[in-house]
Amino acid sequence: MSESHQINLDMVNNHNSPLENELDIVSNDEVERRSGTDDDNAVEGDSAEDEDVNQRPKRKRFHRHTLHQIEEMELLFKDCQHPDEKQRKELGQRLGLDPLKIKFWFQNKRTQLKTKNERSENSQLRIENEKLRLENMKYKEALSNCTCLSCGGLPAIGEMSFDEQHLIIENARLKEEIDRISGVAAKYVEEPALTYPHHLSPGSSSRSFGLGSVINLTSQSGSHGLIGEMNGAAGADLLRSVSVPNEADKRAIIELAVAAMEELIILSHAGEPIWIQNGDNNFSETLNEDEYQKTFYQGLGPKPLNFRSEASRESAIVIMNHLSLVEMFMDVNQWSSIFAGIVSRAVTVDVFSTGVAGNYNGALQLMIAEFQLPSPIVPTREVYFVRYCKQHTDGTWAVVDVSLDNLHPNSMPSRCRRRPSGCVIHELPNGYSKVTWIEHFEVEDRVVNNIYRSLVTSGLAFGAKCWVTTLDRQCERLASTISNNIPVGDVSVITSAEGKKSMLKLAERMVKSFCIGVGASTAHTWTTLSGSGSDVVRVMTRKSVDDPGRPSGIVLSAATSIWLPVPPKRIFDFLRDENSRPEWDILSNRGLVQEVAHIANGRDPGNCVSLLRVNSDDSTQSNMLILQESCTDSSVSYVIYAPVDIGDMNSVLNGGDPDFVALLPSGFSILADGPNSHGDGGLIPEMIGMSGGSLLTVAFQILVNSVPTAKLSLGSVATVNDLIKCTVNRIRNALGCYNALT
Repeated sequence: MSESHQINLDMVNNHNSPLENELDIVSNDEVERRSGTDDDNAVEGDSAEDEDVNQRPKRKRFHRHTLHQIEEMELLFKDCQHPDEKQRKELGQRLGLDPLKIKFWFQNKRTQLKTKNERSENSQLRIENEKLRLENMKYKEALSNCTCLSCGGLPAIGEMSFDEQHLIIENARLKEEIDRISGVAAKYVEEPALTYPHHLSPGSSSRSFGLGSVINLTSQSGSHGLIGEMNGAAGADLLRSVSVPNEADKRAIIELAVAAMEELIILSHAGEPIWIQNGDNNFSETLNEDEYQKTFYQGLGPKPLNFRSEASRESAIVIMNHLSLVEMFMDVNQWSSIFAGIVSRAVTVDVFSTGVAGNYNGALQLMIAEFQLPSPIVPTREVYFVRYCKQHTDGTWAVVDVSLDNLHPNSMPSRCRRRPSGCVIHELPNGYSKVTWIEHFEVEDRVVNNIYRSLVTSGLAFGAKCWVTTLDRQCERLASTISNNIPVGDVSVITSAEGKKSMLKLAERMVKSFCIGVGASTAHTWTTLSGSGSDVVRVMTRKSVDDPGRPSGIVLSAATSIWLPVPPKRIFDFLRDENSRPEWDILSNRGLVQEVAHIANGRDPGNCVSLLRVNSDDSTQSNMLILQESCTDSSVSYVIYAPVDIGDMNSVLNGGDPDFVALLPSGFSILADGPNSHGDGGLIPEMIGMSGGSLLTVAFQILVNSVPTAKLSLGSVATVNDLIKCTVNRIRNALGCYNALT
């Protein structure tokens, strides 16, 4: 290598700043030799191989750039690190430099910048590498000192399965969570924090879902009263002998709840042999009792003598978010409102836990509920149970109920008890959820009326299908309520979304009031009157005082249930049609009935809320308004209506508060007569055995005196009796059933 080239390399190695003694690193001879070329990748100081190494030329004189030249080239470098030939020529003319010198200056400047960046990156990588090395040493030390959570010895990680490792980690996490919650609760209540058991007792289920994993045993309601609103009476009959559990009872309740949750999950996924497919009735599958007894921990003990089992499973996709469903099931008021046709009343007795992490995961509460059929002649089912909610590792939620009769067997005699029942909720896209429902009763119901016996003993009356179809229908109704769409039509009087919502809210209260009053619930303050003149018509009375939702005075209720040899759908379509209303509605006085507002609230055309106007020649009935809701699903149908004041209804249609509109709902409930679709009650002997029969309940509420302190006359009772008998006979005649009710 020539001496000039050697000097150039030394100068590059010692170069630190472009502003300090900037030298041209290319000799003058080299510039002349390379002129006319434009290779950006040229390397300065290329040696000539044909030059005699023994002959060294004289040291060349190197050009030092001026400060002005360096500043100008620095400015251009900031904007363009690779100037083209034209830019180099223009800069050379302006600075008095050869373009090739400028080219090599930029090349060396780029090399300098690259080297500087690499040094900075290397320094940063060394720092990160040191941090990782220290963390690695820390983890190695922690692993060498860890102990087994079960035995306290050194863990043999390599010998454990993945599932076993996962369970150990999960148990440790749950234990920490439980201890934390227990400690927090102890700060706010006087009771000491409890130590939670981490395994079921020897006699319990062998498959644990994490006993007490998110359950706080400290009672949150204590003696501060009941949570939820009881319908009718204060509920003292349901709460007799039921007290807040002691600590021993709480532990037993938690074991039962956890085992029930495990059973619910297994039953929701199981097939044969636990569930047996049936093709000879309306059930798709029934529970194999023998297999059930072998598989599950019998926390409630054996089935009592003279009790029979009802077990069913049903699934549906509903239009509601999974978290909204969980919230609805865990709020006793929302739950009883949504299932008003099934739950005549419900109350939360005590709350062990409200859940953790801001949701209902781990919520556990003691409840009492009364389940009914919409008929006054079918006894209700009264159950004291624990409800447990849990989110599982796959993201599904489950809510399970199980009776607590075995806690104090002699405290509250019952004709039924509920083995693990409830639902598993899977999240679906677009706000939908898949709900799988399990309903499992053990019941003694020898007092069921004959015309309902087939329906009740088959399990259709209180089975999973009733819950799922009701939930699906109510979710559609809620979706319609929150929608801002305004119904359109030639005669619709609804002009705003607020008016639509107020009308739907008023109809919802009307339906709930009807369902509560039509059944045989023991919560009613209604009194059955003697001397009503008939054993098939039930007449009761109550005094309404200071109730903004009811007219003040004495209200008389009359209800009866009959069997008709007509399919349920035909009866439903007949009763809900405003054109056929004059055929059965005595109060309309055969006047013309016109629909002036219509709100669809479900897929079925029969699911709707209507406002009807009755045009009658009778001045007292002229321009009367009737609010009506009709709803139907595969298990039950309703047509419920109530006369409304024109002024009150105008306020509702303008978005006013519907809670102060006085209503006395009347109407009909329609059920299929059983899995074989025929009646066997003996009312119409010649029609027994015909398929497609229905069970129709007719109920009226009438204000007989506007003075609450007035005495009820026998004449009023006879009038209501005649009204309901006449209505039933008209319906039977219109449907072609000519045998009158006697």
